[in-house]
Amino acid sequence: MKVDIRYFASVREAIGSDGETVQTQATSLGELRDELIARGGVHATALMRGRPVRMALDQVMRPEDMALSDGCEVAFFPPVTGG
Repeated sequence: MKVDIRYFASVREAIGSDGETVQTQATSLGELRDELIARGGVHATALMRGRPVRMALDQVMRPEDMALSDGCEVAFFPPVTGG
């Protein structure tokens, strides 16, 4: 399936791009994250397990087991703090 990915804040800075469209075999947010980590390089560093990374599916915060659908938008970003 095709998925549009958006990267924000420090994740965007680490990857060097604000987004991409990928063909994936992943069926959930967590599986997509693991596919991107498996690429190695900047994706592995920015999205590695143990790093605080939040995920949204179609602009709504979702848990890692949330199912993906063809043409969906996934966003990766660090936890947000405010003041």
